[in-house]
Amino acid sequence: MGIWGGFALWFQFPGGLAAKVAAVLVWCVPSIWAIRAGFGPVRRWHSLAVFGVLFVVMLIWWATITPQQDRVWADDVAQPLRAHIEGDRLVIDNVRDFQWRTEDDYDVRWQRREYDLSQVQSVDMVLSYWMGPTIAHTLVSFGFADGQQLVFSLEIRKEKTESFSALGGFFRKFEAVLVASDERDIVRVRSNVRGEDVYLYRLQGLSPDKMRALLQVYVDRAQQLEQEPRFYNTLTSNCTTVVFELMRSIVPGLPMDYRLLLSGYLADYAEDIGGLTPGVPFARLQQLGYINPRALRAGDAADFSQQIREGVPGIAVKGNAP
Repeated sequence: MGIWGGFALWFQFPGGLAAKVAAVLVWCVPSIWAIRAGFGPVRRWHSLAVFGVLFVVMLIWWATITPQQDRVWADDVAQPLRAHIEGDRLVIDNVRDFQWRTEDDYDVRWQRREYDLSQVQSVDMVLSYWMGPTIAHTLVSFGFADGQQLVFSLEIRKEKTESFSALGGFFRKFEAVLVASDERDIVRVRSNVRGEDVYLYRLQGLSPDKMRALLQVYVDRAQQLEQEPRFYNTLTSNCTTVVFELMRSIVPGLPMDYRLLLSGYLADYAEDIGGLTPGVPFARLQQLGYINPRALRAGDAADFSQQIREGVPGIAVKGNAP
């Protein structure tokens, strides 16, 4: 409780560095008293009682910290996804289509795009490894018969002065935002600009109706986040757990698994439940699903999405084996 309170103050106490350090040091005093009182030869109940009262005050303060929509956001998460469906017509405002040269040099482009839901024909899982083999960022890409790809990604909504902190994600440091993007933006920035290792897998076993239902669920979640903002949580509400939650709404009975938390192994999980291309060993799926060389070769080409899928099992594009 003392450690949790210290981190809560560090990430949420208002003011600059000096104010945060002072708040944590002040909190350490009753915490240390309580530890000594609880484990010493003679328990001092008054010290434990004082700590208990202060911890309740801490929880009351914690409850006042609510997600916001009106901060000065970083450019790449500045616009909320707004979408609505009219029959078979999906209209999305603020589809992200940035032109990235470096992480700090880019052209800001948010576009209004329309998609024909009757033409959705594929769902791909994209895993981008940015912190070793156990942690990956999960994206879901919907393919349409006209060649368009629409990618959804749950992201932390950083302010302009913030950077990502996995630890801060446990302490209401960031709001969550659902980003819809062109693959030449959200995939290419990871493979070509940041140098992350990116893998693409075709998800199998989803009928066109279920693909459309999954897309509808993403739209519904975007509308929920616009109306009622939520905090990103590193453990319980992140880019992978939300994908699992949305998938489970259309495929009931998907089993829980530790690999939903260790997102770097999510493809192994998908393979075990029969969600990847059958008849191909997982090592081969992983080898052929590694898109970085093809993404670097494609650059900002108009057919970027087609090029990165060449050779990926289960995807019938030019260059793939039958």
